[in-house]
Amino acid sequence: MALFKMTKTKDSNKVEVILPEHVAIIMDGNGRWAKRQHKPRIFGHKAGVQTVKTITLAANNFGVKILTLFAFSTENWGRPSDEVNYLMKLPIDFFNTFVPELIENNIKVEAIGELDGLPEATRRAVYNAINDTCDNTGMILNFAMNYGSRTEIIDATKSIVDQVLKGKIKTDEIDEQLISANLSTNSLGDHADPDLIIRTSGEQRISNFLLWQAAYSEFYFSDKLWPDYTAEDFEEALAAYGNRDRRFGNIKES
Repeated sequence: MALFKMTKTKDSNKVEVILPEHVAIIMDGNGRWAKRQHKPRIFGHKAGVQTVKTITLAANNFGVKILTLFAFSTENWGRPSDEVNYLMKLPIDFFNTFVPELIENNIKVEAIGELDGLPEATRRAVYNAINDTCDNTGMILNFAMNYGSRTEIIDATKSIVDQVLKGKIKTDEIDEQLISANLSTNSLGDHADPDLIIRTSGEQRISNFLLWQAAYSEFYFSDKLWPDYTAEDFEEALAAYGNRDRRFGNIKES
């Protein structure tokens, strides 16, 4: 049975599959997954990397245009130093092994967050992946690293105030579009706001992730811990999205 909602088009010989163009995921549950295996938390993070690869390729195959993954928050620096050090090494190993497959699949890597705050080797690995895939024209794999949405909004506000003080804009020109243009997701253009946000592990909170951009996002919560999350689970989330009735505050005519 097909999971996706099919909508007939004017051409009766065609059907339209309703898919989110931008999917964002809060990848949660690595530590609990490791604890269930009686292993240290870093064991869960290592397993979670494989899930990143699986879901990236699945999203690309389904036709998702942008996949944003919440990889490391500004609050995660408060974790034990050995765990943080391990997390900072993960992108190096991840991109070393996965970039050739990303290039093969025409997937472009981008990143949002305070990348300058990452250790040099981590930052270099991220920028190398961005540069190595910059000519790809397919799905964007966007990593949120050292990212916090409140900080992003504060930085955007400071930038706008600075533009006002320099006479570049007037206060009555400040609107939603201007604020969006000053956020880190501005590089994603018309798809900057995620259509669907998925969170794994059964937790149901947004954790300082894309607060502005999520104003009209659909949310989907999975009880699966991130290392256990599969392409089939992702397909179910896409199917659930396809059956949502998005009104953006308006009323649809019956």
